[in-house]
Amino acid sequence: MGFARKPMILPLLLILLTNLNPNHFADSAASSDYSTIVYKGCSKDTFTDPNGSYSQSLSALFGTLVSQSTRTKFYKATSGSITGLFQCRGDLTGRDCYNCVSRLPVLSDKLCGKTTAARIQLFGCYMSYEVSGFSEISGMQMLYKTCGGTTAAGTGFGERRGTAFSFIENGVVGGHGFYATSYENVYVMGQCEGDVGDSDCGACVKSAVQKAEGECGNAISGQVFLHKCFISYRYYPSGVPRGGSSFSYGSSSSGQNPGKTAAIILGGAAGVAFFVILLLFARNLKKKHDDY
Repeated sequence: MGFARKPMILPLLLILLTNLNPNHFADSAASSDYSTIVYKGCSKDTFTDPNGSYSQSLSALFGTLVSQSTRTKFYKATSGSITGLFQCRGDLTGRDCYNCVSRLPVLSDKLCGKTTAARIQLFGCYMSYEVSGFSEISGMQMLYKTCGGTTAAGTGFGERRGTAFSFIENGVVGGHGFYATSYENVYVMGQCEGDVGDSDCGACVKSAVQKAEGECGNAISGQVFLHKCFISYRYYPSGVPRGGSSFSYGSSSSGQNPGKTAAIILGGAAGVAFFVILLLFARNLKKKHDDY
């Protein structure tokens, strides 16, 4: 029979359609790109290493920090005369923390080389080290800032952002170093280095807030990194999307949820696939009727 000899297009299309999960694609699209490089800070001084001792110590330090990232989101260690640490963003999962931190040693070597001190900041984590004797900088010193290119239209944005900022100034104290929340379409996040006390953390975040207000004006997004803390904010005119921390650093988009976009596109594709299946099914039935 002609019908029996037809290729197995219909079952294959049915399997394909069954395994298309819009929620899976939406969640993937909405997840933050924690491995994006935000900034690098490299000392101008390089260490002389005739017998390779510094390189061995640095390699051992990196190995320790990466291995600890499977257990904790902050860790500080010393190897030889080099002290270093890593920290992951407070809302990252343990797996994402490890995946983020494991990228940092290679990036540090590539971007800074064998310098006496370095800090590599990704969207989801950072790692830093310094050779003993390197001068410690103030915890309040601004290392990096970025402000969105789009400014908020209308009035009231400053007041909304100011209220959201007040929440994280207090929230990082109660949250012991990390806090994220939203207020009237403004999403804010703040975090301090893991060994900073609650009171000092609140003071550091307050300083970062003041710098953000002064540096970014009415920009709808901004991030300020001090030596011992950072803050980040973004205004979403249409409402904070699910998983508000999924915005990208330096972005000035209007805050459209990429997960919804992916789901809409996928839903349209599924509808087309279903229509094709119906056409093929009708065609095969007609062929079967003609064969008989």
